[in-house]
Amino acid sequence: IISPGEYQLTNVPQLRDTFTMIKLLKTIGAKIVFENNKISIDTRFCNSYVAPYELVKTMRASFYLLGPLMSRFQCAHVSLPGGCAWGPRPVDFHLQALKKLGANIKLENGMIITEGNLKGNDIVFEISSVGATGNTIMAAVSAEGVTKITNAAREPEIDSLCEFLIKMGAKIKGVGTSELIIQGINKFNSYIDYNIIPDRIEAGTFLIATCITNGDVILKNVNAKHLTIVIDYLKKAGMGIDIDKNTIRAFGNRKIKPINMNTDAYPAFPTDLQAQWMALMTKANGPSVITENIYEDRFTHIAELRRFGARIHLKKNMALLKGSDKLRAAPVMSTDIRASASLIIAALSAKGQSTISRIYHIDRGYENIEKKLSMLGADILREED
Repeated sequence: IISPGEYQLTNVPQLRDTFTMIKLLKTIGAKIVFENNKISIDTRFCNSYVAPYELVKTMRASFYLLGPLMSRFQCAHVSLPGGCAWGPRPVDFHLQALKKLGANIKLENGMIITEGNLKGNDIVFEISSVGATGNTIMAAVSAEGVTKITNAAREPEIDSLCEFLIKMGAKIKGVGTSELIIQGINKFNSYIDYNIIPDRIEAGTFLIATCITNGDVILKNVNAKHLTIVIDYLKKAGMGIDIDKNTIRAFGNRKIKPINMNTDAYPAFPTDLQAQWMALMTKANGPSVITENIYEDRFTHIAELRRFGARIHLKKNMALLKGSDKLRAAPVMSTDIRASASLIIAALSAKGQSTISRIYHIDRGYENIEKKLSMLGADILREED
């Protein structure tokens, strides 16, 4: 959106969220072709700066349109976000950063309305935020002057965004660190070909599923560096892991060791794997503690895991688990993307046949997860409505 041009993206997952973003881009005027995990996006004729509630409500990441629309049109009308059912994700950091860049911001009928010619400034995030960092970067690349972002998020997805923008011609220094310096420009390259990085959360989900089922799996097209701490934790839990270039071989151990885990910003353990790790620890040989430091109320999966027989006690932002080698099948309900993955992991190791409802959540973050698990020997079947 930032610059009129033709963009080719490869390794794009076919997810509900991908299709939601495609719909959003089309409402703005983009022309899009998506097939075989490749997407062509033509933004030369974009003529709208409005991201409507009907689409934004289904996916919080839609709010990331704010920065690019400001870069392109010096104006943006973006609905307050919706999406996952759990936890407050305040947009204050996004808006405060845009104000520092010179945007005038007001709220009307649930829409964030921003306008103004942006100018570089020093922005310090009180808390490292992936979304706010990304939005600020995309606004700053075309702002007049220099922007310095302190306490910027360091997640691989932010690094990848910066690499993409640099390929477009943006001037960004400090990629991979918590301090980014951006020199605004007014002319970008008009044709970009870019390969999307592997999904570390999907890879981590399959590693955990392998561990809980005592499996032996080779993951392809994965960046092990993005999973360093997850791999370290899994090794401590007793899992065997061999890494070779862009593949990881993982093989389980009959006894899962209980390991305490704290989530935090990258490079610490990702909050998006907390629910999956909890499913694993329900089968550990002893007690463990999981502390959620990113979203303190991200525990909707606990009630459903208990239906499998998991022994979990919640105390503020800590889940206290008493591991057991026996989980029993149960009907359960998905509440968000990662909770869905944790229920699948638990069901794979539970005795008997489990049914998981509201699986539209899983389709937001995993492409054909049941087909991939079936290829690995899982007895899993999607029931059509």
